[in-house]
Amino acid sequence: MKLRRILGSISTLAKNKFSSSSSSSSSSRQIFTACSSSWQRDASSKLSEALPGNHIKWASLGSVRNSRFASGFTPLQPKPLDSIMDLARAKTKSPEELTSIWDDYHLGRGHIGITMKAQLYRLLEQRASECRYFVIPLWRGNGYITMFAQVEAPHMIFTGLEDYKARGTQAAPYLTTTFYTELSETKDLVFIRGDVVFTSKLTDEEAKWIMETAQSFYLNDSRYKLLERFNKHTHDFEFKDVLQALDMPVL
Repeated sequence: MKLRRILGSISTLAKNKFSSSSSSSSSSRQIFTACSSSWQRDASSKLSEALPGNHIKWASLGSVRNSRFASGFTPLQPKPLDSIMDLARAKTKSPEELTSIWDDYHLGRGHIGITMKAQLYRLLEQRASECRYFVIPLWRGNGYITMFAQVEAPHMIFTGLEDYKARGTQAAPYLTTTFYTELSETKDLVFIRGDVVFTSKLTDEEAKWIMETAQSFYLNDSRYKLLERFNKHTHDFEFKDVLQALDMPVL
């Protein structure tokens, strides 16, 4: 099955039901500095350079997997970690303390903070260099919407598949993710920050689930076979296999 047909069948299965979200507030800890979200707001108007455009045909996606990512897309340059976290203070904390602080700090801010071991990030980075794209169903109510993901370490970008199909390179990102490796050698930690661009499209909880699920398709050997199939062997890819891997019903 050609990937163009796959998109059509995915669209038939997926049901678009967007809901608004509200964010709760939480107190920050002194290890962090004040953060600004201007770069991800800019990202919403510049996805034309971040997502694969007309030069990427769905029927031959695998053949262009080495094309450049976000060429000239400066708004996606992440805030330096030292503008978010006091690195001198962080060096005095244990990995466990840093994980807890990072997670807690981002709660309710339209940002998601998670961490992973450095070795896992290196595996994700290596696999993402070969397989940059994927589709992930997000369950809502009695159906699901489908997210389109693009990866180029240290970034992941997610947008709605329907938005991408309708608007192409003008589709806006729903969620952007940055991996910070500055403390990977000393603390064996990679900090991951997700920024929800449109809170009307995704809740913080949904964004965190999408981030963790996307990572699982790179880190779990069985799931990675599906991701490889999507990127390298399009004619063998079946979206129902993704649904089954996530224990979702095939509608």
